[in-house]
Amino acid sequence: MKLLTTLAALLTALPAFAEKQPNILYIMSDDHAAHAIGAYGGRLSKLNPTPSIDRLAKEGALMENTFCTNSICSPSRATVITGQYSHTNGVRILGEPVLPENQTLPLEMKKAGYVTGMIGKWHLEVEPASFDYYSVLNGQGNYFNPVMNDKKAGKWPDNIVHYPTGKGSYDSLHTDDVITDLSIDWMKQQLKSGKPFFLMHHFKGPHDNFENAERYDFLYDDIEIPEPSDLYERSKNGPLDHEPYGTSVSGRNSRRNMGHHMFVDPNLEPREYTHVSYQRYLKKYLRTIRGVDDNIGRVLDFLEKEGELDNTLIIYTSDQGFMTGEHDMIDKRWMYEESLRMPFVARYPAAIKGGTKVDQLANNVDFAPTLLDFAGVKEMPESFEGRSFLPLLEGKTISDWPEATYYRYWMHMAHHDNPAHYGIRTKKYKLIYFYGLQLDTKGEKKAPTPAYWEFYDLSKDPQELNNAYADPEYAETIKKLKSDLLDLKEEIGDTDEKYPELMKVREETWE
Repeated sequence: MKLLTTLAALLTALPAFAEKQPNILYIMSDDHAAHAIGAYGGRLSKLNPTPSIDRLAKEGALMENTFCTNSICSPSRATVITGQYSHTNGVRILGEPVLPENQTLPLEMKKAGYVTGMIGKWHLEVEPASFDYYSVLNGQGNYFNPVMNDKKAGKWPDNIVHYPTGKGSYDSLHTDDVITDLSIDWMKQQLKSGKPFFLMHHFKGPHDNFENAERYDFLYDDIEIPEPSDLYERSKNGPLDHEPYGTSVSGRNSRRNMGHHMFVDPNLEPREYTHVSYQRYLKKYLRTIRGVDDNIGRVLDFLEKEGELDNTLIIYTSDQGFMTGEHDMIDKRWMYEESLRMPFVARYPAAIKGGTKVDQLANNVDFAPTLLDFAGVKEMPESFEGRSFLPLLEGKTISDWPEATYYRYWMHMAHHDNPAHYGIRTKKYKLIYFYGLQLDTKGEKKAPTPAYWEFYDLSKDPQELNNAYADPEYAETIKKLKSDLLDLKEEIGDTDEKYPELMKVREETWE
């Protein structure tokens, strides 16, 4: 009788759609913009950049409005692992760690009965010791012949494995190919155990400098990549009264621009310089993406051959989006749509109907609760600051689902000349406050920049070409959004009272 009671309790804990816990494969790339995925549409979709990811979307669900809370690599990854905003988990900028005891997602997956693995780009400074197995890039990692910290190779940080390993491998191995080989080998071992697995498979691509495998060297060679409408001439995006910040495709930013990275002849006239810079940039970027997508195809083929494809929840996302020339911008960091938006597709036929599209807002603080919900975990850790959107993927509604998402970028004027800022996004509007202070984050001290506001009516201006902050038509809307922004900051605990210099700037510029 006791055994039957225990079994009944376990079955009750599982999701209603599953007789057994699904395997969970969480695939994440680095800097893959949603508009560089065919299923999301946009100017690049006609190039068919991602047939494998498009298959996942066709056979599963596509989240149309999923956003990061801090568009930079380590902070976004920390949010996924901890289920917390940057100000809570302590990873606001690059170079800040998530200690093993705070690696909540894999710890909770193990409690739920999963064998856990982390393979690929980790980028969180300390050992991913909460996983049963890991093989992670050493730091940022190289694009070829990667150096990996492997749990089987000894004690961190000396547990180094160099690829090629000298066992008949090619002289030059692309890192994303190696990561995929390791993931397939690990999944093959776990399928023999009879226990469900949770694998975080993290590609290096398409992070700059966009180094594709040799087999893609001529992909898009004879194609003119479509250009954004405001690549050559500034729209009314950005600050209203002075030149925009940020690194550029063109020569606008003389300190750092994509022409420097792409070795464009500096003697070209400005428009031609921008054109050549953009075309080289996008072709390298899209070639690297094709390598990611083809490797996802390899994973799907493996699971299908093993008869486990439909028993596995497969998530594809990126740690953030990326600026691909919009507003003459490169990199991420901005609260602009191309940087803020995260792709998110999910395939699991037992719960998700093919072709599902979800337009509710979500962000990466919600990822960990959603993954654990799929695993059958009903009592979430108290430390989580997000909530599961599994019902949305199932085509259901959640009556009290949030109508706004919060964003904050802390790395003031670092690397790509972006002022520190925070803001609020609803389905219709976006309000951004560029407060322009480094505050207490580490790194080379940067001078303050003038505080300013940006406001966009996304229903009329989805490309954010017109900063309408000064438009009297929106005065009441902006006033309410400012109030909502402060309420949201209060709700999640990211208030600024401990920063008197910021409070002073706010007093001078909030109205």
